[in-house]
Amino acid sequence: MRILFIGDIYGQKALDYLVEKVPFLKSEYKPNLIIANAENSGPNGRSITHAQYKQLMKSGINYLTMGNHTFKHHELETFIKDANIIKPLNDGINLGVGYKIVNYNDKKLLIINALGTVGMAENYESAFLKIKEILTTQKYDYSLLDFHAEMTSEKIALAYYLDGLVDVVIGTHTHVQTNDARKLPQGTLYITDVGMTGALHGVIGVDAKIIIDRFINGYTVPNKIAEGKNQLNAVIIELSPKRLIQTIHIED
Repeated sequence: MRILFIGDIYGQKALDYLVEKVPFLKSEYKPNLIIANAENSGPNGRSITHAQYKQLMKSGINYLTMGNHTFKHHELETFIKDANIIKPLNDGINLGVGYKIVNYNDKKLLIINALGTVGMAENYESAFLKIKEILTTQKYDYSLLDFHAEMTSEKIALAYYLDGLVDVVIGTHTHVQTNDARKLPQGTLYITDVGMTGALHGVIGVDAKIIIDRFINGYTVPNKIAEGKNQLNAVIIELSPKRLIQTIHIED
């Protein structure tokens, strides 16, 4: 099984860019399934709208994971029940599902989404034990975890905690692709952060001038999605017959 996982989509411009690149990604990497993190797709980089969800599904994206901004756009509440969306299992919100078992060619893939607890604005319950319980009680052939977390140490610690139990741990949220894609000692494939899909010259998707001003003067201007060139960050994962994880970076 080959899975293409695409990093955090930041805004409509980034979503359009991804949709434009999907045919190339399919041709070049030949994935069986495509998963993307879409928690930043919506207005001002928050949540996702129904129109955007349909656009991604029509393009050939199979499933979406989310993060700490999942329900910042309330429209999602009206369609998440029947959508191919896995939202964080420990966000404390009783909507949607935190994991899903999907079928491909008689094989079952378990997809889990969870939030980190360190350095996040909200107080979330640790997901370590919840994830382990899911991995040890569900029936599946392969498993993939999107761990949406701020701290690299928390991501790495969780990966070692689950090493050998889960096939893949993908880190998301920080929007900067890390140079540590590898196989852990017990066989789990891992990367601390897959990176983002969006503006190349912003500050993790936001207009750089706004963020620079915020560091100097505090919060004075709301976020605005950066303009200009685009980038797409992703990983291609092979689970059989070989086991490997390889980073992908595309830019204008």
